[in-house]
Parts: sequence; C-alpha cells; structure tokens
Amino acid sequence: QAFFCLLLCVPWGSSCPPSCQCTEQAGAKAVLCSSRHLVEIPKDIPRDAVFLKLDANSITRIPSNAFRHLSHLEELDLSRNAIEKIDRAAFKGVAAGLRTLDLSSNRIRSIPKEALLALNAKLRLANNPWHCECTLQEVLWEARLDPDSVQDITCHTAPQEEYVGKPLLQVLDAGVNFCSVHQRTTDVAMFITMFGWFTMVVVYVICYVRHNREDTCKHADYLKSLPSTQGHAE
Repeated sequence: QAFFCLLLCVPWGSSCPPSCQCTEQAGAKAVLCSSRHLVEIPKDIPRDAVFLKLDANSITRIPSNAFRHLSHLEELDLSRNAIEKIDRAAFKGVAAGLRTLDLSSNRIRSIPKEALLALNAKLRLANNPWHCECTLQEVLWEARLDPDSVQDITCHTAPQEEYVGKPLLQVLDAGVNFCSVHQRTTDVAMFITMFGWFTMVVVYVICYVRHNREDTCKHADYLKSLPSTQGHAE
C-alpha cells in the first residue's frame, strides 16, 4: 500500500484510462482505478502496466482473456467488488508473471480450478460466500494461497449443514474430503443410469420374445384353419 501511495506522487505521461490514474516509479508503471464505480474491467489499460488496482468497484465478472495483453503485470487487486463469475481463461496471458492476485471480499461462490491452478501468484480468496465442495478443496491444496488470509475462507454453503460457517481449512483438517463425497455421488448416479439402461434392455427383450411368441401362435392357428391336402384329394 505504501508503494502505491508513492506511485501516486509521480504522474505517468502515457495513455491512461479516463477513469483511472497512472503513475510511474523507477520504471514500474501502475494503473490505479480504485473506487471509480467501474462495472467492468477497462479495455484500454496500458500494455506495460506492472501494478493494476481495480478494488472497491462494482465489477461482477472477469471474462476470458480480460488481462491477456498485460504481459508485464505482476500485481492485480480485484478485492471489494461484486464479482460472482470468473471464466476459465480469465487470467490467460498473465499466469506466468503475476505475483499477487487479490479476489477477497467479493461474491464468489465457486470458481473453475483451471482459472487459478495455472497461476504462480499468491492468492487472497477470503471473505467470499464460498460453496465448499471438491473444486474449492483442490484450489486450497494446490494453489499458492496467502497464509494470512487462508483462515478467512469460510463455508457459506456446504453439502452438510454442520460445515456452514466454519473455515474450510478447519473442516478439511477434521478429515472431511469433499472430493470423495463428489466421487461417491458420481458413482451412485452412474449406477442408477446403468441400472436404468439395463432395465430398459430387459423389458425390450421380454416384449420382443412375447411379441414373437404371439406371432408364432397366430401363424400356427392360421395353418390349422387351412383345409388339409388330404381333404382336397377326396
């Protein structure tokens, strides 16, 4: 924060989004768009931006390739928005160089793991209404989370009521595995589907055999009704 305050004192002469302030210090270029009533990510962010602050706005979605042209970006602050949806390729193009990504204090319930696991950045995901399930568990285990904020990743909703309101880390430390629950649910669904198909096949075979038997009986009765060859000869 002190670094951003220092950057505010040095104006940036190149192009800058009209709703933002751009500054430069020792070659590090920052785009400061905090508290500007933005509802979407500006399209005209300079390509050589190193720091981008979009916090305290009303952004609701991070679309695919939203930052793809910002190959120099190292720090991205999207905290205190109204973000609900993050596309799978939202951070495509900045995954390699991004060092910190702040998504705290939004309205995120779930997020595609592909969007985060490709990042090397330190993540802040606290204070969102998370739905605790397998994907979030995988993100917690595999992504680089900020250790100071990981305790604030709380289950707003969960498959079982007893986990609601508890920190996800605490729930997982107690031995809960949302991924195994998901796997069992998937296995049950597959079993029910296979059983349904098997039942349909059995019913079809029974109907087919019964239909053929009825046709055979009708054909036999028809043959019996025909005059015999011996009767014609007499």
